[in-house]
Amino acid sequence: MRRLKFCALAIAALACMARPALAQQILRDAETESFMADMSGQLVKAAGMEPKNVQVMVINDPEINAFVAGGQYVWVHSGLIAQADNVNQLQGVVAHELGHIEGGHIIRSGEGIKEATSVTLLSLVLGAAAIAAGGAEAGMGIMGLGQQAAMTKFLAFSRGQESSADLAGARYLSKAGLSGKGSLEFFKKLQNQEYRLAIPQDNSYGRTHPLSGERINVLREVYSVDPAWERPVDLALEQRFERIKAKLIGFVSEPTQTLQKYPETDQSMPAHYARAYAWHKSAYPQKALAEADALLAAAPDDPYFLELKGQILLESGRPKDAVAPLREAVKITNQPLISVLLSHALIATEDEANFAEAEQVLRLAVQRDRENPFAWYQLGVVYERRGDTPRAALATAERYAMMGEHPMALRSADGAMQGLKPGTVDYLRAQDIAMTSRAAIEQQRKKR
Repeated sequence: MRRLKFCALAIAALACMARPALAQQILRDAETESFMADMSGQLVKAAGMEPKNVQVMVINDPEINAFVAGGQYVWVHSGLIAQADNVNQLQGVVAHELGHIEGGHIIRSGEGIKEATSVTLLSLVLGAAAIAAGGAEAGMGIMGLGQQAAMTKFLAFSRGQESSADLAGARYLSKAGLSGKGSLEFFKKLQNQEYRLAIPQDNSYGRTHPLSGERINVLREVYSVDPAWERPVDLALEQRFERIKAKLIGFVSEPTQTLQKYPETDQSMPAHYARAYAWHKSAYPQKALAEADALLAAAPDDPYFLELKGQILLESGRPKDAVAPLREAVKITNQPLISVLLSHALIATEDEANFAEAEQVLRLAVQRDRENPFAWYQLGVVYERRGDTPRAALATAERYAMMGEHPMALRSADGAMQGLKPGTVDYLRAQDIAMTSRAAIEQQRKKR
């Protein structure tokens, strides 16, 4: 029995390798998400998909990596953006990941697991038969070889998918009129990382991905003859990339590291951006505000600089002062994430005269972007303050459902239905959440 349990764990390990964990923190930012959509739009169209249905999102992870994990989402690590030298390198990575989506590789990875599992199970049967016939040592050898063969089969399947995505990404870049230089440059970064880790460069046997050198050799032949090979990067897009890169570094890095990379002698726009976050994280609000004001002096109507100033003021305990710049930023962009920040400032003023505006702003925000737990939390606070307990419970149910807290979502949805008029839009929404949550709870119970 213990041997069979070990083999079952080995099969489970194959399944785990096929899908990345989504345990990292998702970093949501209005400017970054707008940039990602514009940066990838041509590539998404080239891949035969609708840009409105594909999202490129950032997660807080220092590793140089990106992946897809179901749906039409591309997840990019913050470490990858920090290490990219230009927007074309990032486009090369996104093109590759779109190749995984277009090729249905997440769904098809089950095929590789199934084949590997079949080999494993066959080795178990043959090994058990040998043991029963009195050949214990031979039986154990068969089982061990079966495990090795299964892993080899799965790794070969995975490498095939990676090579397919590489070539698909090259097609998308070509069709979008974008150079493949960035893609090769980024693979060279990965190759340097392999050198540092002393990974053997003779072949990629035993790896889920082909070696970067192998990929470079194949793709160089494809990219170098493409008409877009010598095409320069879009200057406006490159400037936006430098901004969001600096902003991201300022947000996720230790302030001392940020200030070393962007010293005060650097008076560029990205440097002001990065230092504003570094000083804010270090609890130097006046220095952070000085950096934000330097940005606004150069571009007084930039909504993201206005957002930055409002955020610093709000999180420094000055919500009343934060309202004006955030309100102006929302007026310019109508971005849901900035709207949520504005509503936070309005509620934090503790002035009931601001609650009606906060509710209006939040309701519009969740209509455009429902996947924001904090927005639902704030909407619940507004409803609770005005005594609308059923809608406060509904907002809480929305928040818990989004977070996967199904028992709490069910409890809140049931509470909301008790106070809402049957047949109304809000009642039907609470009913939907309750039904979905019950089904999820039952499914979890069956898996135990």
